[in-house]
Amino acid sequence: MTTVLLVRHGLTEVTGKILLGWTPGVGLDDRGRAQASALAERLVGIPLAAIVSSPLDRCHQTAQAIAGRRPEGPAAPGGTQDVVTDDRVGECHYGDWTGKELAALAKEPLWKIVQSQPSAVTFPGGEALRDTQARGVTAVREWNERLGPDATWLLCSHGDVIRTVVADALGMHLDMYHRITVDPCSLTVVRYGDHRPFVRRINDIGGSVADLLPAPPSPGGTGGDSGAGGGGGGGNLASAEPGVPGEQRWCGAGPGGVAGRTADRGRRVHRGGSPAESAHRRQGPLRGCPYPQHRPGAASTPAADQTFPVSVRRIMR
Repeated sequence: MTTVLLVRHGLTEVTGKILLGWTPGVGLDDRGRAQASALAERLVGIPLAAIVSSPLDRCHQTAQAIAGRRPEGPAAPGGTQDVVTDDRVGECHYGDWTGKELAALAKEPLWKIVQSQPSAVTFPGGEALRDTQARGVTAVREWNERLGPDATWLLCSHGDVIRTVVADALGMHLDMYHRITVDPCSLTVVRYGDHRPFVRRINDIGGSVADLLPAPPSPGGTGGDSGAGGGGGGGNLASAEPGVPGEQRWCGAGPGGVAGRTADRGRRVHRGGSPAESAHRRQGPLRGCPYPQHRPGAASTPAADQTFPVSVRRIMR
């Protein structure tokens, strides 16, 4: 599966104050440069088939910071990799709104529609947000096709563009894209399989990236759309767990299960919405669970006591 690392540019002096759009000459401030340097350090061991950037200064500077700290190799002689610009992943064309203060724009009648039904919005003298999504998604998928199914590549773009790409990967309507948070210099990861994408990280601003390393080859090949790739699941509750069929992973406190590994998320794991998960919830975690310690008569484990809600713990005891 092709893996795309979506990086928003770092902070500028006016981030969160002015709707920059395609305003030229606005680069990173000291905070943004520090953010870009920190992200470059985190990604230093991840081989990238390409680094693609919006042509705007704030993105290009962020991408250059990452490109300047690459593992030396054919794609990065001397530890520096080329950055390719692609206008299709540039910021939304906000037209007459470009350069205006956000506080003032929030008083415009169109602002309410931007917040509630963005798919219906065309910015005055500018672009429709649905067209921003169309060009961004098209660019990502064409780069995937160009680089191949085993490639990992990085795209540095803007908050609205990245949110629309993630909404597409999640199968969400554009009107819901405001629910996705993309902070400055955050890392969002999407793996594109033959049949569907898998969103592996959203708005990641720190921590290990070891799970983004290429997976070692396995005998006989791997399933194209299993959702599990290189390393661990990166803390994604929806990712398939190795060795646990999709309909059984809801009860996740067993070996390698999500709840067993992430105690503070136990409650969230047990709110599955699929029919199989609902049936499992009605039956209780002991009945039909693939793990021996969850079956009737088995003693509860410390991991289960830590992760399951009180009502479920009573059943397990």
